[in-house]
Parts: sequence; C-alpha cells; structure tokens
Amino acid sequence: MSKSITERRLAAAGQPLGKGLVADDPVDQFASWFQQAAEAELFQHNAMALATAAAGGRPSARMVMLEAFDQHGFVFYTSSKSRKAAELAENQWAALVFNWGPLYRQVRVEGQVDQLDEEACRRYFRQRSRDHQLQFYASVQGEPVNSREALIQRRQQIEEQFGEESLPHPPDFSGYRVVPYMIDFWQARQDWLHDWLRYQRQPGGAWSLERLSP
Repeated sequence: MSKSITERRLAAAGQPLGKGLVADDPVDQFASWFQQAAEAELFQHNAMALATAAAGGRPSARMVMLEAFDQHGFVFYTSSKSRKAAELAENQWAALVFNWGPLYRQVRVEGQVDQLDEEACRRYFRQRSRDHQLQFYASVQGEPVNSREALIQRRQQIEEQFGEESLPHPPDFSGYRVVPYMIDFWQARQDWLHDWLRYQRQPGGAWSLERLSP
C-alpha cells in the first residue's frame, strides 16, 4: 500500500542531515529533496524567493517559479523590463530560497546569473498555456495601470488581434540561470540543534562541504 501524503511528509522531515548522508554534488542533493517535496504534494513546491540588488546595494525580493535546474544552475523566466531584470543587469549576483515548511526544510542558493539565449526563451514561451501567453502580452510587469478593467480590455484586444494564431515570442520574455557558488541545506530537528550543511564551489569546480552551527 502506498504511503499517505502525511506519512511521506513525516518520513522526509524525520531524516537526519549529515556529511555521510548527502550527495557529493549539491545539485544531486537538491534533486533528491525537490523530488520528496513533489511526492509530499506541497503547494507550489517549485516556488522560490529570488533576491536581487541594484548597483547601489539596495535589495529586493519576490517569489518566482523554478522552471528547470541541472548542474549548470537554476532557471526562471520573467520580463526583461521587470525590476529584477534591471537589477540583474546592474548586479549579476542573486540569491534563492526554497522553504518547504511541512518537511521542516530550507535550501539557500547564491550565485551569479546568466541570461538565457533567445532560442531557449522561445521554446519555453511556446510551452506555456495560452492564458499565460496572453497575460504576458497584455501586461507590462511592474508598470502602473489605471485599473484591472484596463488589463482585461488589453487582453481582449490581444485575443482579437491574433485570433487562433500562435502568439509569437515577445522580445522582452527572457530567461535567467542562477549559477550557484554556494548551496545551503537546512533540516529542523526536534531538539533545536538543527542540521545545516553548506556546499561551496572551489577553484576548478569541485565542491567543499561543511557543517554549520544552527
């Protein structure tokens, strides 16, 4: 008999975190935790906080969706006209946080950000639902708008303009990859001596691993 969602969450939350119990590569370890979060059916388990900062150092943060990840980094998509895109153009460093509360887990990522090429963005845009595509055309992210009705009217105009045709890739629909140099894994423990492991990329590409005090 398959485990219930509650049983899966309790099993994942009860796992200790130690040097001999994790993968040598932090992305492999992240993949394991990410899969467990999916199996536990956590709401939007791919949601992550993205923190950026302008050249002057003033930070900002928001929730975005992780759309892909591999040994090269963590990928998200947004408008190149957005505040986060403008800040990344000034300062290529960013941080991510995944908070899987029901599993008592958190993952932090810090690294530099690369912009994806146009073909990768075009492929991803084609995969999105038509509602998402229409929303992107109808809205200029972060710009003031008079009312919700104005957005709805703009969307209707886009629908009428294209009809049943496929919506072309907008030039300001862009993708970004956070290339990690540090990844932290945090697991809560009942005695409050929480487990905290840090991977850091070394010259040459290898990863070091150390335990930190909670």
